[in-house]
Amino acid sequence: MLRTVLPLATMLALGACALPPPETASLPADAVIGAGDPLRSAVANTSFAFSSQSLLAGRPAQAARAVAQMEWLAVEMPTNPRLTSVSPSIIGQMTAARAEWRAALGIAPDTEAQPVINSLYAAARALGTGEANAVAASALDSAVFPRGGQATLTRLAALPSLPLTNSAAVTASEAIRERDATASRRL
Repeated sequence: MLRTVLPLATMLALGACALPPPETASLPADAVIGAGDPLRSAVANTSFAFSSQSLLAGRPAQAARAVAQMEWLAVEMPTNPRLTSVSPSIIGQMTAARAEWRAALGIAPDTEAQPVINSLYAAARALGTGEANAVAASALDSAVFPRGGQATLTRLAALPSLPLTNSAAVTASEAIRERDATASRRL
């Protein structure tokens, strides 16, 4: 019996190792000032920010934060234990939306989320403190934004229509509302 169990256990262990761990990312501490829950904050901010293209027009700092929050949500939503009851369709929507905003900003599809988030927040901070555009542009990592910092800031100030991103943000907001409603019915 031991001869049969050991090969099976070895195969199961190797099979478990073959799957890469899910991607993780975090938002910086200043992403949720005044809000205790980064998930709720990111969902509320992005569903509003992407609801109309005009809300971010000419506002590269706000656009940078909104894209960074969407980047985080794309990684966070599939693995957050509080969202196990959320429809799996949101994951597909987030994946499609992520491809959309990354294409708009020239971010390679295989770039990990954390450098994207860090660069966008660094640029937003620089813009928010009144630093020159050159300082904000230099905060955008050229490995993440190969078009260059200034071109990326220009693009953030005039984001194209991102309908998939808007749809994913709205669906995320609805998912949180549904989860809250379900939780309140249990009480």
